[in-house]
Amino acid sequence: MSKFLAYSLAAIVLAFAALPVNAAVEIGQPAPEIEAITTNGQPFKLSEHKGKIVILEWTNHQCPFVVKHYDSGNMQATQKAAHENGVEWISIVSSAPGRQGYVSTEEANKIVSDVGATITAKILDEDGHIGKVYDAKTTPHMFVIDAEGNIAYAGAIDNQPSPNPATIEGATNYVSAAIDALEAGQPVEVTQTQPYGCGVKY
Repeated sequence: MSKFLAYSLAAIVLAFAALPVNAAVEIGQPAPEIEAITTNGQPFKLSEHKGKIVILEWTNHQCPFVVKHYDSGNMQATQKAAHENGVEWISIVSSAPGRQGYVSTEEANKIVSDVGATITAKILDEDGHIGKVYDAKTTPHMFVIDAEGNIAYAGAIDNQPSPNPATIEGATNYVSAAIDALEAGQPVEVTQTQPYGCGVKY
């Protein structure tokens, strides 16, 4: 049993959270600004990354649905392919202190290292203000922002709302599909889906 999977055992009884389609951000409209300090101590401002595709990933290392994608290597493979295409990937933890999934800066960086994540930055959103602006509902909850700074996709990472890693094979990865379309200069076919996972622990 991997360390990452072990982290999730206390959370395995959490109810599956399939929540209404995101309503706080609008497809085709500018992504709300994000200003924060990353876990590496660097300032981050989303608007300064215009010109590149940006992925926002809401995460919680103790959520079985997140564990599914990391222990299987699916999330890392998606990140690596995105990185190779010049895409920037921002992981956000909106768990409040004392809630499931909350981590210190040191713990957050260790998790990134332990799972071999390929990300641009990790942000700890302790007071939940970033998550609430984006109406992030679940972990994972994914947003794809195009090079013009507009929301191109919001919702689930794929079409298999289960914590079982066996469902990854043959799944439609909406994030990868959105990136591929944007890179090809084509419209994103699926722009919004219902997110699934554990509820964000604001």
